[in-house]
Amino acid sequence: MSAGHTHAAALVTGSSRGIGFAIAAALAGEGFAIALNGPVDGKELKAAENRIRSSGARVMRAPFDVASIGGHDAALAEVEAELGPLTTLVNNAGVGVLSRGDLLDASQESFDRCMAINTKAMFFLSQAFARRLLSRERDPDRFHSIVNITSANASAVALPRGEYCASKAAAAMVSKLFAARLGPENIAVYDVQPGLIATEMTAPVIDSYRERAEAGLTLFPRVGQPEEIGRIVATLATGRLPYTTGQTISADAGMLVPRF
Repeated sequence: MSAGHTHAAALVTGSSRGIGFAIAAALAGEGFAIALNGPVDGKELKAAENRIRSSGARVMRAPFDVASIGGHDAALAEVEAELGPLTTLVNNAGVGVLSRGDLLDASQESFDRCMAINTKAMFFLSQAFARRLLSRERDPDRFHSIVNITSANASAVALPRGEYCASKAAAAMVSKLFAARLGPENIAVYDVQPGLIATEMTAPVIDSYRERAEAGLTLFPRVGQPEEIGRIVATLATGRLPYTTGQTISADAGMLVPRF
């Protein structure tokens, strides 16, 4: 990447571990300057920063709660003050349900939490990011994009965590909306929908998923790894899928291919 303020720079939300960290690492490997985000500036975020820095990439910690909408502008300004103009936003931060169980027992608290972080935060952070891009002259040689990490549950029902599914379905529509709004501005928007990925969040259930994958739930008989999602996002964010926007990338090993 070229020097100065024309380099690519990405903010990856929820990037202290799991899929978010893998995305940050993959983007760093492509020459992006990276802003790592978590809700608090703790040991986990600092460890993630050290790992990215050891690869030789420019990196900073950008701790803020994505659900605190009023803090978005200040957070973006702080990142750009250190890294230069952002080219890329990866909305990865997300939460699961407070407790798995019968849909008829799902709580308002769990529903509101999923919606606040998985949908509303991503909508308004995308809005704040887009406004910044549109307010300035952009390097025409730089690819600008928003990549949203939603879920196969944007379309596939998982009854024990209905409120999560609802929030991801709404997030998938947010991706389409921003793709339509920002297309005329040459800003690409993508929706990556992971399926069964081995992360800290899925650790309690991954063994059962692995068995189901091997039994044919997925077309490739295995669960996915965070690094695979990282490579997908790096491909999108570097513009290596040219003349595309608004796409859903089903990173699910073919799980949702209809079949009998």
